[in-house]
Amino acid sequence: MELASEQQLRGRSRQARSSPCGPNWAQPERGSANGSWMDEESELIQPQDQSCWATLPDVCLCRVFWWLGDRDRSRAALVCRKWNQMMYSADLWRYRTITFSGRPSRVHASEVESALWYVKKFGRYLERLEVKFLNPYNAVLTKKFQVTMRGLLSCLSKSNNRLKSLSIQHLELDRLVWRNSIRSSFIRSLSFFLKKMGKRLDYLNLKGARLTVEQGCQILDSLSCMRNENVISELNIEDYFSHHLAVYSSPQFKKTMSTFHNLVSLNLNYNCISDELLENLCENASTLQTINIKCHIHDPHGQVIWGMSWAKLARQATNLKVNFFFERIMKYERLARILLQEIPIRSISLRSCYFSDPDWSMRPTLIDLLPSFRHTLQKLTCEFNNNHESLDEELHLLIISCRKLFYFKIWAFLDVSFVERILKSQKERQCALRIFKVRIYTNRYETNEEENTLREIYRKYRKLIQSELNYFVMAYSKM
Repeated sequence: MELASEQQLRGRSRQARSSPCGPNWAQPERGSANGSWMDEESELIQPQDQSCWATLPDVCLCRVFWWLGDRDRSRAALVCRKWNQMMYSADLWRYRTITFSGRPSRVHASEVESALWYVKKFGRYLERLEVKFLNPYNAVLTKKFQVTMRGLLSCLSKSNNRLKSLSIQHLELDRLVWRNSIRSSFIRSLSFFLKKMGKRLDYLNLKGARLTVEQGCQILDSLSCMRNENVISELNIEDYFSHHLAVYSSPQFKKTMSTFHNLVSLNLNYNCISDELLENLCENASTLQTINIKCHIHDPHGQVIWGMSWAKLARQATNLKVNFFFERIMKYERLARILLQEIPIRSISLRSCYFSDPDWSMRPTLIDLLPSFRHTLQKLTCEFNNNHESLDEELHLLIISCRKLFYFKIWAFLDVSFVERILKSQKERQCALRIFKVRIYTNRYETNEEENTLREIYRKYRKLIQSELNYFVMAYSKM
């Protein structure tokens, strides 16, 4: 009996210590008059120290909850009152990314319910919302997405007054899976939402929506409904309009963009650029700092932009930096029409996506065009197929001439010695690179010889690389 009593007491002691939070007091025995143990084993059942989870500061506990998913948060909230209160902390629900799968799957069946549950329960705390719809498979899924977004946006417009950032990317509304009725319903829901929330919205990202000019302007106009301006400071409308549209010639688009008076950053395609647009930006250029321009081979890009329009904008917006991203536009004649000397260019990206043209030469661009921006160019990215010509010398001279260039990335057919020449120039302070990334294409199946030479170069300049450079160099077979 004495042994059984001792085991029972130890079992109750362990049970008392098992609580994840709150004081770990042993429970009094039923039938005890004063709740104390009146035997010689009472020393075993003393108030235990609190669990570390019970004394965890709110800031730390909030961080733990931050890494939990919705299901785990709900379960953790059942542990105790303190954890339940933490579940409703506004800090946990300010940022949200909602992802909808574009493929029918049992795994993703609860996406809709989860999104609506979140908005109804915690939508009032939301400040930044990102919505992703991944490659819709058919019209059934686009309809389901449209209905869900209608309910989600409607609930937010009623309960939320904090939303500052909205991102809905890559919807590709010009695809056949978006029936006309579904597309129109979604545009109406989004426009109505932006009418109510536009006065507080600071950031809007609708990249990849692919709309007609009329549809796109309808959504953007809703931001300034009942007003002549909006408070948007960052606007991303890259690939916002469908390909092949000459948006620059649309009076409706120019009128719409004239309502954006507080822009700090603007992302758009070159088929939207016109002298009138630049004139509108000049009127409120005091805040404008960054323009990111994408120019794709399938977008109209033959319009004439006067250099004086860019020069005027550069004078008005003294901190303006312009970044160009070219996709498969590599010929000198096209680039020279776009890259005017009056533009304060900070970054240029030239990508041909592995397409090869035997009549094309990159040499005039490297020798005559890009050096015009040697006083402002800071980032240069080149990815092209130059199997028909060697450009090592031209690239080396360009890097040396651009004294502000700190980022250089190139994927091309190069000699391995090109890497050593750049590192030697860096060591002699002829250039000031901080990021140096090179992929050397070769027409051979094996790249062992190139890789061995690159390792020797690395060992030779190890101290320089480790102290100054973010360095990535490799050989890549194109066979």
